[in-house]
Amino acid sequence: MQPLVSVLIPAYNSANWIGQTIQSVLAQTWPNLEIIIVDDGSTDQTLAIARTFASDRVQVFTQPNQGAAAARNHAIRKAQGDYIQFIDADDLLAPDKISQQIKLLQASPPNCIASGAWSRFYHHPREAAFTLDALWQHLSPMDWLIAAWQENLMMHPAAWLVPRSIIDAAGEWDEGLSLNDDGEYFCRVILASQGVQFCGHAKSFYRSGISGSLSDRKSDAAYQSAYRAIELCTQHLLQVESTPRTQAVCSMLFQRFIYETYPAVAALQCQAERQVQALGGWTLPPSGSPSFEKLSKRFGWRMAKRIQYFIYLIGYRRWKTQQQQKLRQSQTSGLPSWLES
Repeated sequence: MQPLVSVLIPAYNSANWIGQTIQSVLAQTWPNLEIIIVDDGSTDQTLAIARTFASDRVQVFTQPNQGAAAARNHAIRKAQGDYIQFIDADDLLAPDKISQQIKLLQASPPNCIASGAWSRFYHHPREAAFTLDALWQHLSPMDWLIAAWQENLMMHPAAWLVPRSIIDAAGEWDEGLSLNDDGEYFCRVILASQGVQFCGHAKSFYRSGISGSLSDRKSDAAYQSAYRAIELCTQHLLQVESTPRTQAVCSMLFQRFIYETYPAVAALQCQAERQVQALGGWTLPPSGSPSFEKLSKRFGWRMAKRIQYFIYLIGYRRWKTQQQQKLRQSQTSGLPSWLES
């Protein structure tokens, strides 16, 4: 009998996209699938749209808003599959994505996980350009993580297919994290495996550019989550191998955090700098856009970051003012003219 694959979809206010996501899963050429959707307290039509797909193959659950990690844990507890496929409610899978990865894993050594080719898109998946990077090959768990952290590479959740036994060994998603909860989780999944098998024919599509997405948030809570995720990832890696090469690559994570967040969250900056020193010191030069590079050469990277941060705040305040004006207009529309004045 063909193994069962559980496709897990956490969803929050995804009414504009969740229908396409579910359809891309239902179009899979692998026939033995169950789809588990967990609505995380959406305030739009996400739950209603998901329920239109409910069937013997598609289960829909709802919970009060607790975050994506909690929704994924809920879905894992409901899943019965031999393999787990995560996909966010705005991403897409190519029709043969799961079939290709199962075929690869069945021909691979035991206890491996499968990664796949992926690409960003903004409006339509035909925009996707699949670009080879250092992670697009078979790698040991340690070599995969070192390559990813050295070169600042990622692989979004939908690119993976993971045997249930490895999911159970890795443990649940950390519900205390918001930003980079997937990076911390898949660090544990990779280390719980015997290796990463890359499948170039298994394609997934990562939707980007959504206003208000978690990855774009710059609140103190988001920074706290990003820092905590780095802290946990370094702990996971160093527990397996604590050598100069692993310490150096862990230091890089903290160095990037400093460059990317400065001058915000001063207390976390200090903690990150102490971690860098404890792990062997600075090895990464600051990098950024061409304008940042010019400013950095003239004024130093810290002043360049302060200038960029100031420009960001001006842009954010202008956007917030525009939103408030639109809200006031919507609240007064339809009133008698003597009330609108």
